[in-house]
Amino acid sequence: MTTPIPLGVDPGNGAIKVYGPHGGVQLPALVAADAQGAFGSSPVIRAAGLATGKPPLRVRTAGGAFYLGPGAHDWGRPVENMDHERFTGTPEIRALVYGALGQYLAKIETQAEAESPDLDLNLSLTVGLPIEVLTGDEETVKATVAAVRRWSEGAHAWEADGHAYVVAVQNVTVTLQPAGALYDYLLDDTGAFIPARKAHFGAEIGVVSVGMNTVEALLVRAGKIVPGETHGARLGVRRLLELCNPNELYTLGELDSQLRAGKLDVTTALPIWASEVMGLLERRWGAKHRRFAAVILVGGGVKLLRQQLALRFGGKAYIPDDPVLATARGLYKFAVLSQGKQRG
Repeated sequence: MTTPIPLGVDPGNGAIKVYGPHGGVQLPALVAADAQGAFGSSPVIRAAGLATGKPPLRVRTAGGAFYLGPGAHDWGRPVENMDHERFTGTPEIRALVYGALGQYLAKIETQAEAESPDLDLNLSLTVGLPIEVLTGDEETVKATVAAVRRWSEGAHAWEADGHAYVVAVQNVTVTLQPAGALYDYLLDDTGAFIPARKAHFGAEIGVVSVGMNTVEALLVRAGKIVPGETHGARLGVRRLLELCNPNELYTLGELDSQLRAGKLDVTTALPIWASEVMGLLERRWGAKHRRFAAVILVGGGVKLLRQQLALRFGGKAYIPDDPVLATARGLYKFAVLSQGKQRG
């Protein structure tokens, strides 16, 4: 069997991110079930002077047919599930992962390992999950990890916009999402320590991830997680969207699309949400961050709270060039490091 292609996978509630040797992709986690049951029978609507938008990404799996990404909720029945059970293999999370993998594989269709539209590839995945999912009694955490590996390892086949994909996932490593940000900070693309930052691994490094569903704070001291200083709370961008939707006139996906397009008025809601997030960090870490070597800030919410976070953490703050893809990129770097150790 050939050496599997290592990929970092960050299955966030805002977007599914995949990063590998050919770069990264992100697919907004908007899902809608195909109301007609088959894309070929989707209605075509024409009216003089009015246009019908281009259909979003269409993915067909063994669990059904789905529209994914921007515009998905305009074409089918919205499916919004931010419960942590989704990570164990619900139909919508499978569709989203397949959609993102398909977009990544499209990047290498002209490469030697993919000479036809029907790809047959061997992959190795490093998957990052929220702190809350991997925290609790040992048996529960083990059961969750086993469930994730059970559905994601093995052979997978799906269609995306008419292209057939077949991949084999040889192995799956499950770790904390914010740990990916740590690896991205410490390692280069070859999995080697960045010399200027290697010494930081022996000190204290904080990670703050502001995602769609959660805000997570991770503290690592001398290469070990500090459990009492590592927390997750459901106070992510979803909270901002809820503040903008008091009458529940829109789905979260519709509001997220407006936010990404710069068309959502957050003038009133943003300061409220920012105060809630800053209050959470104050309760968790207080002034302790002043002794950290660095505080790594990642997640889509960092783009919205950049000014407040930079002010709070001062010179300790480090924001990657792409705070959204950074976690998946770090998971990939860790996978490369692990593969190197196995070969050694």
